[in-house]
Amino acid sequence: MRIAILGSSGGNLFNLGGKDPDKLIGEIVAQSKSAGIEIGMVQFIAAAESMDVAKEKTTASLYVWDQAEQRIKSVFEGLLKATNDAAAELDAEISKQIQSGQIDGLIVMSADPNHANKLAILAAADKGIPVVGTGGTSMALISSKGAKVIATSGTTGTTNRTRAVSFMTSLCKYWGIKYYPVLGDTSSHNKTASGNPWKRINLKGIMQSSLPGFIAMAIVLALSQIPALKGLSDVFDIMLKALPVVLAVIAAKQVSDMDEVSIVAGVIAGALSIQGGIIGGIIGGIGAGLLVQFLFVKCVQWRFPMTTVNIVAGGFAGLISGLIMYYLIAPFALQAGEFIKYVINMAISFNPIIAGIIAGLLIWPAILGGVYHAAILPIVLLEMEKTGNSFLGAIDMVGLVMVSAGITLANIIAPRDKGEAAVATPGFLINMGFGTFVEAAYPFMFSNKMVFAGAICAAGVGGGLVGVFNVRGTAYVPSIMGPFLSNNAVGFTISMLVAFLLTFLITLVANKTVRSKKQAGLDTTI
Repeated sequence: MRIAILGSSGGNLFNLGGKDPDKLIGEIVAQSKSAGIEIGMVQFIAAAESMDVAKEKTTASLYVWDQAEQRIKSVFEGLLKATNDAAAELDAEISKQIQSGQIDGLIVMSADPNHANKLAILAAADKGIPVVGTGGTSMALISSKGAKVIATSGTTGTTNRTRAVSFMTSLCKYWGIKYYPVLGDTSSHNKTASGNPWKRINLKGIMQSSLPGFIAMAIVLALSQIPALKGLSDVFDIMLKALPVVLAVIAAKQVSDMDEVSIVAGVIAGALSIQGGIIGGIIGGIGAGLLVQFLFVKCVQWRFPMTTVNIVAGGFAGLISGLIMYYLIAPFALQAGEFIKYVINMAISFNPIIAGIIAGLLIWPAILGGVYHAAILPIVLLEMEKTGNSFLGAIDMVGLVMVSAGITLANIIAPRDKGEAAVATPGFLINMGFGTFVEAAYPFMFSNKMVFAGAICAAGVGGGLVGVFNVRGTAYVPSIMGPFLSNNAVGFTISMLVAFLLTFLITLVANKTVRSKKQAGLDTTI
């Protein structure tokens, strides 16, 4: 099957995706590929402003389909009237293809059936091919000309993706073609992943994406400790309540990836999941995301207007998931989070020094084994949920960031080989300036057993000091800011400096040993 895409950036459509033809048509192309339907022709007029306020001096571009590159390209730019005239010439070619049976269906968006798209619409009516589209006035005119309109809707409340999925669902149902909507990454066209939202649930991804919200909360908490900024404590309380909403939005968008529709569903579900804490927000958001896709597909199959489809998918999905969380799951989700924090606090209370040493010694094996982002970071965020900082967050800064900074600085000052200083410099600057990119130490750790062992030992010593001073802090911020975002600035500073200097000195010794062996012509493996 081959289709033609006709229309313009429109009035209301202009503000809902029409002003970016590449994304607008790109979504339709992605869905058509998933259905195995070929794009035969495109005739799209993109104006510089909404057609509702267009003037004689308004400029526009005419886009057509490049069959070789499988994308749209602009072939004419000028005043709107001249662009319409150029589009009318292409209209005749599309009409011929329809009459000759080379086009099997039409997708129209804010089309002009009286001028720019007149011949194509008349040909479609004559051949009886299916037509789907949006734009209340234009679709009414198209129907009045006898075209076989099988699905029509306004544009209010729609997005590029929801419109594209609606178009393709209607056409495939009419032709009896199996179709799996691409609701994830449209560049991959993975039908299995797109058709099964359960496979897009990624707890690690949800937690990592929400990290900026937790850091913002920690900054507000630190600022509220300044006497002149005590009023920010109220802001901190508000942000604390907003965290489940942030996580719910991320979860809903990750699972359904329906743009604004999934965001709305996530906000509604998150607002009703606040009592469940961040675990409640995640569960509520995942539920909303699953329901968004289910309700969206069902409403399209039932041929609801596109605006109504979005209202049902976004509003009802968020409301249903949120109410289930509010009345049934939130108390249990909150208790689950509290239990995890209770276990951590019990371990710290039993012996904070031993807890810190063990956490420090294990932090590097955890990140190297892939456990850090899957388990430790979520626990850090659970700790931060109530206090704005975390015991394991302090271990992260001391045992990973500062250790990595110490290794890279040593390789800047006294590298084993001249070229290693250039490799180490960006890592050191990023660790110190942003509190992340501990992976910069990997090349030096993996190539030298002494450096590797020194990193683990220094992390253990630093972790022990975190326990001694009972520090709660966070990484992912500039190192100089770390102590000010903790509950013990002096203790955190000492812990950071000791881990940093110890690793720095061990690496210097290791590098000097390697250089001495090279000079003696011996094996450099330590």
